Amino acid sequence: MSSVDPAHETPDHGPLAYRPPGLSRRTFGGLAGVGAAAAAAAVGSLGALASAPAAAAAAPAQPGERPFRAAPGRRSRRPNILFILGDDLGWADLSSYGASGIRTPHLDRLARQGVRFTQGYSGSATCSPTRFSLYTGRYPGRTEGGLAEPIADRSVGLEPGHPTLASLLRDAGYATALIGKWHCGYLPDYSPTKSGWDTFFGNFGGALEYYSKLGLAGEYDLYEGDAPYRDLRYYTRIVTERAVDHITEAQKRSGGRGADRPWLLNLNYTTPHWPWIADGDTEESAEIVRRITAGDRSALFHEDGGSLEKYREMVEDLDRSVGEVLAALRRSGQEEDTLVFFASDNGGERWSYNWPLSGNKASLQEGGIRVPTIVRWPARIDAGQVSHEPVFTPDWTATLLEIAGARPDRSHPLDGTSLAGYLLRGERLAERDLFWRVRGERALRRGDWKYYRGKGGQDQLFHVTADPREQADKAGHEPELLTRLRTAWEAVDRTLLPYPKR
Repeated sequence: MSSVDPAHETPDHGPLAYRPPGLSRRTFGGLAGVGAAAAAAAVGSLGALASAPAAAAAAPAQPGERPFRAAPGRRSRRPNILFILGDDLGWADLSSYGASGIRTPHLDRLARQGVRFTQGYSGSATCSPTRFSLYTGRYPGRTEGGLAEPIADRSVGLEPGHPTLASLLRDAGYATALIGKWHCGYLPDYSPTKSGWDTFFGNFGGALEYYSKLGLAGEYDLYEGDAPYRDLRYYTRIVTERAVDHITEAQKRSGGRGADRPWLLNLNYTTPHWPWIADGDTEESAEIVRRITAGDRSALFHEDGGSLEKYREMVEDLDRSVGEVLAALRRSGQEEDTLVFFASDNGGERWSYNWPLSGNKASLQEGGIRVPTIVRWPARIDAGQVSHEPVFTPDWTATLLEIAGARPDRSHPLDGTSLAGYLLRGERLAERDLFWRVRGERALRRGDWKYYRGKGGQDQLFHVTADPREQADKAGHEPELLTRLRTAWEAVDRTLLPYPKR
């Protein structure tokens, strides 16, 4: 691993003091959130880096990293926003998060140039609910479409009248685009262009065969705007090419001076989601297409395919693709004033490496919702930093709106807390809980503690900083704390829509 870019190096601020398990802690962070859970008790503060054994076990320290500290006093214009999502990428599938057999030099470099979050969480445990939580800044259960885990038919979606990250940023003067996977509803009723994005190029469904672009029901699923677009090349190549072109065009529109009108680009890869087809696997692609056209609705799940080696190929391809996009951003002269965010939409699937976490996609155990999370903004955020702050998807919606000077819609209050003050001004984060709900499971994180009830119906309590694998159930040792966290979870749950009966 190469050293931190000297142009972005900052002085070593030294490790933050580590607090033993069980002590009350407050986080450092941004302005108060306005969600239902925001008034609950405190989340955990930044831990030490190498001096905190539990934190180090959960997220290996990387060369050159130092505990996060904001650098107040810098000023810049409103940034462009490049928000990149991988699909079903596991917690430790990047080299910088512990993968030993997968090389991800471009994403590792991105982490060295900004902040790597070791306790970043997705808004839910599957694809479309997390996207709802990002686009609306609210718990998925506040909207009918967010109750689908994930969306699998045309009956629900993100209602066009609901304020979104894109619509609010557009109202604040941003150009908005979404390239890649939408998965928040199907035509004719739902589309990115109906929900605030000026332009859209990508797929509507949750998965597609990478060459033919056939979806789960055998439909062709590659669109430009609301019209089908025919291109039978490997999908990750197409999406990357489009993103590079979009960034380059943004530079041209501004005469090479950097975008006069700031922009938002949601870049949503399907990689490394099933089917397990890497670039060049045309024979495997043809077999899956044959099964789809023969009426096999399970063909895309590819339950008889894949391998650790194939998964490695797909993750490394994602890394190369992101590297191409970042290189285009650098060439365009917009790198300094562009906030780049990278994460996964939920925890890893069958071939992912989640150690030391338990569980994976679809579960509210740590492996289903804790995801690699990286933020870079050269104009405002120092390089080579690591944060152990617990954050989740709706926080980033609130953060980006504040940074961009956009006003949230008061009729649809956000559930996330802006981290702008934490990232840019060194402010403390308001006391809050992180809340999750999926059908049959519940979870709430408060500080070091996590309340969890799985499909078996048993309430459990884990000290997740000391026990990220969630193996030592402390419910019997801390019954009052368990009751408080369960009560807090139930208070939020009462404000959400009920699941429809099956």
